[in-house]
Parts: sequence; C-alpha cells; structure tokens
Amino acid sequence: MTNNRKVLLTGATGFIGAYVLRLLLQRGYPVRALRRHTSPSDLVRDVADQVEWVEGDITDLFALEEAYQGITHVCHCAALVSFRTSDERRMMRVNVEGTANMVNFALDAGVQHFVHVSSIAALGRAANRPQLDETCTWVDSPTNTRYAVSKYLSEQEVWRAHAEGLPAVIVNPSMVLGSGFWHVGTGRIFQQIYRGMKLYPMGQNGFVDVRDVAQFIVLMLERGIQGERYILSAQDVLFRDLFFQIADALGVRRPFIRVTPLLAEIGWRVEWLKSQLLRTDPLLTRDSARASMGRFSYSNKKSLSIGGFTYRPLEQTIRETAVQFLEAARDGFSPRVLPMP
Repeated sequence: MTNNRKVLLTGATGFIGAYVLRLLLQRGYPVRALRRHTSPSDLVRDVADQVEWVEGDITDLFALEEAYQGITHVCHCAALVSFRTSDERRMMRVNVEGTANMVNFALDAGVQHFVHVSSIAALGRAANRPQLDETCTWVDSPTNTRYAVSKYLSEQEVWRAHAEGLPAVIVNPSMVLGSGFWHVGTGRIFQQIYRGMKLYPMGQNGFVDVRDVAQFIVLMLERGIQGERYILSAQDVLFRDLFFQIADALGVRRPFIRVTPLLAEIGWRVEWLKSQLLRTDPLLTRDSARASMGRFSYSNKKSLSIGGFTYRPLEQTIRETAVQFLEAARDGFSPRVLPMP
C-alpha cells in the first residue's frame, strides 16, 4: 500500500512531528523530511538513518524545491509556537508565509494529499462562545493570541490552495500532552510542577495525547479525506485538575494558589519587567496569562466518527509521561518519546 507513496514531513524533529515520523516509518512509508542545521535531533536520533533528510526550512524556497521532488503526500507539522511579542514577526513568517510556500509547491508538484496540522487556537476564541466545534468560524477577540492569529492565517493559505485544486485536510489539536522536550510546551508543565510550582490558573482547555494526534494525521493521509477540518481533543479539563493529576503522578505537592484574572494580569507584567532587567525569556506573557483564564470546551464527535480511531484516557497519558519524566530527571532532563502502538 505504501510503496507508491513518498511522504514529505515538516517539523519532523519537533514534538508532534517526531511521533508522526515514527508512525510513518512503522507503517513502511518512505519519508523525506526537512530539518534546519540547528534543529535538535534528540527525539528522532534512533530512527534518523531511516529518513531522507533535506536541510532547510519552510521559508527556504530552494530547499523546498529539492524536498518536493517525487513527493506524493505531505504532512505539514512545522510551526513556530510562541506567546512572546518579540516573536510575532518571525511567527507570521514561519506559520503563514511558510505554509503558503508549502501549499504552492504542493500544487506545482501535483501532490495527492496534504495534511495541515493547525491548532484549536485557529478557531478563534471569544468569551461569549465557550463551546467550539468544526462549524465555528474565526472571530476577532481579545482572547485570541498572536499565535492564534498566525495559525488562522496559515489555514487560509491551505483553504486557498484547496480551492485551487490541492486535496487538503486540516487537523486542529488541542493542548498536546506527552513526553518530548521538558523545557518547552506542555513538557514544561511537568518540570515546573516537579520543581514545586505553587500556582494553578482558573481556566479550562482541551487536551490530547501526542500519539493520538500522530495516529489521526496518518489516518488522514491514508484515507485521503479532503476539504474537512477535525478537532483533536480527548477531554476538556480544568487546569487545576490537570495540574493536580500531574503532581500526584510525579509524587510532589499539588499547586495550591488559585490564579485569578487580576493576579494573572499582575503576574505577566512582573515577568515582563524581570525579563527586561535580566535579559531572560519571561515565564509568563500577556498572551499566555490571558489564555489560561478562559474556560473553553471542544467537541471531538467529528474525529470519533473516523472508523478505527479512539482517544487514550488522559489519566494514562499523564501517568506514562510522568514515568518518563522521572526517568529523565535523573539524567539532566533528557528528551523522551512515549512508545508508539
């Protein structure tokens, strides 16, 4: 089934991409992947020799021209995730212009199927719309982060290319949990709680296992579904309950101070001032602070309508990730990868 397909994967050395890469290789797909010379290969080092690598990124037109030669299918996982104001211009270039480059080359190459990994943030959050599904359209709102805007605009490039003939589908993961790098993303939550974090935000969000995201992406590639979007979210959880579960799994004290909207507004300003004085990255930004206050829920009914797909319980994800985190804590917090099915 896979011999007549060659997959181009972007973001292969990143969190979601590393799991997608492993699953593609397990299923026998020949994979070509983009990577920058500065990209850490910790998550894919043991399978790197099974991949055809092209050095470059999605803003490098010469690298893309080389990468697309002979490609039939694309999984586009690369993106810049940041809540720092200073990253806004670079985030727009990578997420929006980079995606435009990807779909334009895919159209020229006659790619048979294009899977774009977006985010629930691209649906557009608003205080008067706490429940979201695939029918929701973007709304401008102070609740939307700069990252959300960049992902929404990147989706517009995909839909434009789809209208021009590119068979494309979009997946919108919620907050993705699982082992990976412990200093960024949701891995950082495990590290902060392990080190005695006292605070928990009052908001709620959707969460999903990284392995389930990877499985669904490959399912989309194999089923050839196009012109659709799918929210990927196993469960809506209060941050308080998530942090308590992580603390219990790590065997440390639960966070015990509830962060109110007022405290969040004070907190990000203090962090901004500290970052200016110490020339360090702030632990909390305006966008991340405000995002943690909202209470949103996401329907997963459409994704569960795809035959053969189910979600792992979040309790299992937290437990298995915590085990690997504690192992990593003994050797300097080296990156880890959860076993694929």
